[in-house]
Amino acid sequence: MRSAFWFVALATVVAPGVAFASSSEGGHGVSPTIWFVVAAMLVAAKLGGQLAVWLGQPPVLGELFAGIVLGNLDMVGVHVFEQAATTETVSFLAELGVVLLLFEVGLESTVADMREVIPSSGAVAVVGVVAPMVLGYGASMLAAPHATHVLHLFIGATLAATSVGITARVLRDLGALGRPETRVILGAAVIDDVLGLIVLSVVTAIAQEGTVPSPMHALQLLGLAAAFLIGALLVGRYVTPGVFRIGARLQTEGVLSALAIALCLSFAGLSALSGLAAIVGAFAAGLVLDEVHVRPFGSNTKHDIAELIRPTAATLAPIFFVRTGVSVDLHGATLHVLLLAALLGAAAVGGKLIAGIGMRTRGADRLLVGIGMLPRGEVGLIFADAGARIRLDGHPLIEPSIYMAIILVIMGTTVAAPPWLAARLRRTLGPGLAPPLKSEAAEE
Repeated sequence: MRSAFWFVALATVVAPGVAFASSSEGGHGVSPTIWFVVAAMLVAAKLGGQLAVWLGQPPVLGELFAGIVLGNLDMVGVHVFEQAATTETVSFLAELGVVLLLFEVGLESTVADMREVIPSSGAVAVVGVVAPMVLGYGASMLAAPHATHVLHLFIGATLAATSVGITARVLRDLGALGRPETRVILGAAVIDDVLGLIVLSVVTAIAQEGTVPSPMHALQLLGLAAAFLIGALLVGRYVTPGVFRIGARLQTEGVLSALAIALCLSFAGLSALSGLAAIVGAFAAGLVLDEVHVRPFGSNTKHDIAELIRPTAATLAPIFFVRTGVSVDLHGATLHVLLLAALLGAAAVGGKLIAGIGMRTRGADRLLVGIGMLPRGEVGLIFADAGARIRLDGHPLIEPSIYMAIILVIMGTTVAAPPWLAARLRRTLGPGLAPPLKSEAAEE
C-alpha cells in the first residue's frame, strides 16, 4: 500500500509537467511534451498493473486499462496523450518494448522444443485464420447486408489476426512458458503472421484493384517469409556463435547483453524487411540463441541473457500496452456500434477458440490454446488501419462507425484474454501449481 502511495505521489509530479510542456513549443531534440508523456505512461502502467495484481489479474490487463484512461482524457479537456501516442518517438519505444518482450520469450524456448510442436502449431494457425475469416464474413453480412462483399471480406481478414505479445506477457507472468500449449501458441502465432500477411495482401489487392492477385504473387510472399525463418535458423547456428566468441574477448562491460540485443534488433529488422512483423524476428532471435553462444562468456545457459534483458523489457514493454489502450476512442460507442461489435466479437472469439482443435499433443488443453490465440492487439489494429485507408468511389472501405466496432472487438479480445487465460491456466495446473502474480516491486 505504501508503494502505491509513492507512485501516486510521483504521478502528481508528472501530471503538471505534462500540462505545462503541452502548452509550450520550441526546444531542441525531442519535444518536452514527449518526455513527460512517456514518464506519465510508465507511472500509469505501474499503477494500473498494481491494481490488476490486487484484483488477482495479470499486470498487463491494468496497463491496457491505464492506456484507455489516458487516451480518453480528452473528455475532460486533456488531449496530449492521444496526440503523443501517434508520434514516432512513442511508437518506436512501444515497438522496441514488445520486440524485447518477444525476444525474452524466445529465450525461454529452443528450436528443438518448437520442432516438436510444428504439426500442432501449423494446424492451430490454419484453423485460427480460416475460422474467424468465415465467421467474420458471415457476421458482417448479417450486420450490414447491403455493404459490398469486399467489406465483408476485409472484416473477416481483420478478425483472423493474432497478436502474440499480450499472450506471451501473461504466460511469462504466470511462469507457464515451459508448457507444451505455450510452445504451440507461439509457433502458431509465427505461422499465423505469415498467413495473415498473405491474406492482407490478397484482400487489399481485391479492394484496390477489384481483382484477385495471381497465385504466383501469393507464393512469392510465402516464399519470402519461409526464406527469412530458414535463414534465421541457419544464421543462428553457423554465424552468431563466432560473433559471440569474438565478443567474449572484449573487456568492455555489458558485451553479452549488447550483442544479444543487437542480434534481436537485426532479426527484427530483417523480419520487417521480408514483410513480416518485427516481433517474429525478435522471437526467432531468442529461439536460435543457445548455450554455444553464452559459454565463451562463462555462462552455462542462455537464460542468463534473459536475466540481463528482463529489466529493459520490463521497463519498455508497458509503453506498448499503454499505447494500445490509448488507441481506444470511446466517443463513437453508440448503440448501433456496440451491437455490431458484439456480433463481430462473437465471431472473433468463436473462430479462435475453434483453433484449439488443431492441438495434437496428448493431454494438452485445447481450450487454453484457443484462448491464447484470442488477442488481436497491434496486428488487428494494423489490419483495421489498412482497411480505413482504402477508398472505394471516394469513400473509405471501412466507415468510421464500422471502424469503431472493429476497434472495440480488437480491444475486447485483447483485454478479455489475459484474465481468461490466467484463470484457465490455474485450473489446468491445479491449486498451488501456478505461481502467484506479483508486482515488480514485490519481487524486488
